[in-house]
Amino acid sequence: MSSERVDSESKVSGNQANIPARIRRELEIDDGDRLRWHVEDDGTLRVQVVQQRTGTFSDFDGYDGDQATEAENQHDAWGVDLE
Repeated sequence: MSSERVDSESKVSGNQANIPARIRRELEIDDGDRLRWHVEDDGTLRVQVVQQRTGTFSDFDGYDGDQATEAENQHDAWGVDLE
């Protein structure tokens, strides 16, 4: 058995494992982030946190204006105003 320090541990249930809260906080892991798994040649498991990019639509509440819009007629496929 390794003499390395154990930061935390969790139990596997139904082929899923929870990330302990302390580790989630320390690594700033949030909903939408991804985990990349890699098994080293010596059997060591390495996990990389790929954080969701900022500026996504997760905080977007939608259009709440008084004017009706015709997005298909006023914007191209990229959302740029048509002239």
